[in-house]
Amino acid sequence: MSEMSFEQLLEESLKTIQNGEVVEGTVIRVKEDEIVLNIGYKADGIITRSEYTNTPNADLTTLVKEGDVMQAKVLKVNDGEGQVLLTYKRLAAEKGSKRLEEAFNNKEVLTAKVATVLEGGLSVIIDETRIFIPASLVSDGYEKNLAKYAGVEIEFVISEFNPKKRRIIGDRKQLIVAKKQAMQKELFERISAGMTVEGVVKNVTDFGAFIDLGGADGLLHISEMSWGRVENPKKVFKVGDTVKVLIKDISGEKIALSLKFENENPWIKAAENYAVGNVVTGKVARMTDFGAFIELEPGVDALLHVSQISREHVEKPSDVLKVGQEVTAKVVDFNHDEKKISLSIKAMEDTTETAEPAETTEE
Repeated sequence: MSEMSFEQLLEESLKTIQNGEVVEGTVIRVKEDEIVLNIGYKADGIITRSEYTNTPNADLTTLVKEGDVMQAKVLKVNDGEGQVLLTYKRLAAEKGSKRLEEAFNNKEVLTAKVATVLEGGLSVIIDETRIFIPASLVSDGYEKNLAKYAGVEIEFVISEFNPKKRRIIGDRKQLIVAKKQAMQKELFERISAGMTVEGVVKNVTDFGAFIDLGGADGLLHISEMSWGRVENPKKVFKVGDTVKVLIKDISGEKIALSLKFENENPWIKAAENYAVGNVVTGKVARMTDFGAFIELEPGVDALLHVSQISREHVEKPSDVLKVGQEVTAKVVDFNHDEKKISLSIKAMEDTTETAEPAETTEE
């Protein structure tokens, strides 16, 4: 066997390549818009910016460095200047497509940063493959402001995979729904009526507040916010407040909450504090034609009947009293079972007159 010349040996050592072939090379030079690879061929391989990434105006010197080993796909064996034109982006997209197909078939949960916020949804990129998440599948509720997701890392699953139509759809909603269902199941297994739990105010309305208990919302009705009177829930609570609440009742998936803890019930000591004959002080809470209701303390009101306001004839309470006015009166009746207390200012006047000494006449 005759010895081969150096040129022949060199030629033999250099591989042959063809369009569409996947080659591996080492980065020997990087510019902002171009990467040069030694691919073991008689000519170097070139990857332009547009064939490396979908990111416009990307600086390749920040993404690749000399000495990096990478794979690319041959687009043209000779680009007209004696160099091999390569694509990294398309090879990555092909690999990414296979990866996403597997994820679709296995219902795998994927994670990626939101690359672009579009008018109708979000776009994420995995291995140079673009996935579209429609606005209706971003959350389990209506999302008015999709811009808040820009650059945010999110989890999703592939709900539709059709690369031929370039249609790969992501779904974040079903993960959120599944997570909430799991949390709800765990919550209902853990709680029962009579328990005290902690929650966060999610929404406040004119009739109450919805409290997020971590898996389900409970309603704290305005009538259960205090032993006293609450005129406007929005003056008591704001979204984000943390509150400890009593679970009053559970009916199916509905949870009724309360802040009227029994140990704070003002009627526990009412028999002692408002016994018949005691003189008490309170404020006029509201008035009717037949009398005024006096708040003795939050949760305890008493009726001052129009006939008991004065020894003088009073047509209606508003003629002599006004809401918020402080009054002192005597307890003339107490009914714990019906939670009713009756007051009388007239009885105070009678007592005062009785206590005054009789006038004497000097002869």
